[in-house]
Amino acid sequence: MVNLGIDESYAVERMRTLILHPEFSGEEYEWWLVEAKGDEAKWREEKKLLSTGRDLIFCQADTGTYTLCLNIIDRQNPVTHSFKVVVWEEQVAYSPYISRVLEYNPAPGQFVNTMPMYEEGDTYETMRQKAEESVAGTNNTLISLGAWGGYVTFAFDHSVVNFPDELDFLIEGNAFLSSAMQKGGSSEPGIVMVSVDVNQNGKPDDPFYQLAGSEYRNSATIHQYEVTYHRTPADHVPEFEKKSPITDSVYILWTDNQGGEGYVKKNCFHTQDYFPMWLQDSTLTFLGSCLPDNAYDSNGDGTLWVQNFYGQGYVDCNPNDSVHLNSFDIAWAVTEDGEPIHLPCADFVRVYTGVNQECGWIGETSTEISHARDLHIFDESSKY
Repeated sequence: MVNLGIDESYAVERMRTLILHPEFSGEEYEWWLVEAKGDEAKWREEKKLLSTGRDLIFCQADTGTYTLCLNIIDRQNPVTHSFKVVVWEEQVAYSPYISRVLEYNPAPGQFVNTMPMYEEGDTYETMRQKAEESVAGTNNTLISLGAWGGYVTFAFDHSVVNFPDELDFLIEGNAFLSSAMQKGGSSEPGIVMVSVDVNQNGKPDDPFYQLAGSEYRNSATIHQYEVTYHRTPADHVPEFEKKSPITDSVYILWTDNQGGEGYVKKNCFHTQDYFPMWLQDSTLTFLGSCLPDNAYDSNGDGTLWVQNFYGQGYVDCNPNDSVHLNSFDIAWAVTEDGEPIHLPCADFVRVYTGVNQECGWIGETSTEISHARDLHIFDESSKY
């Protein structure tokens, strides 16, 4: 069975992905987990179907020896092959917190270049490192993703396992409840995506899948939405808004694939450049889903903007003490067509700002994150 490409046995640490790919092709594939039930007198074998794809993503949280069976269903060359996977305890205990920030790609925004702070000479790599230092481990410093589409991609020091019927990880931001409102305040929803390191290269270059939150199937949500931000030219002339903190209402132009356009406005509270200063590009383009606007002018005179809370499934959308609403289930993953997809685990997590809106004097909606943790690993030494 050497040519099949599947060995007789494998050994892997728990909470690590094992990718299995048969070299033989077939019309259909079945991957089964074979379990022994009962005692010696009443022993029986039970099978659980793990996947019907050609490749198997195997990831387990519990140690032990697992018996698997691959059936390649083919009229000419059917194949049945059984093998074992030994899952070991990790040699160094896993951390429940972010281990690495792999990508930090914010869109323009009033907190960009300050959260984290840009310093002259910084490059993409140094800003990525600053973002990592802000949110990795038990660090709890906000980083801003800027306007719609801006994102961060991070990983833990292990694969986050998709436990059946359980929430798998939590991400915190800085949403808060307005004292005058029941279901709103400051809420800047960020959309979450997950990916498995199928090619096993440690890079987030495999397909990402969105976790379908409460607004995913809202008729006002736009999927396959694309926005391009245009760097402000050197000869730009600002346009002030009278009796307003807005110092430039036509600061950074954006255009989208729906025929729309607008501006990321500049205000007197944040005077630095809003376009990521470590980049040389004249434009930035992002693609994803755009959630319905959640903000409104409560007083009607521009003095009190309120952003309504959405339900479960978004970062920086509900206050951090709403742990359940800030936690995520890998089982919510869907394909680009909105079809559910089963992922045994997630190796990479991506968060991007999900709303494209300006809110008067408080500026653009920009998701912030400060902290994340795997809900299946407990750290007694931390408040989390």
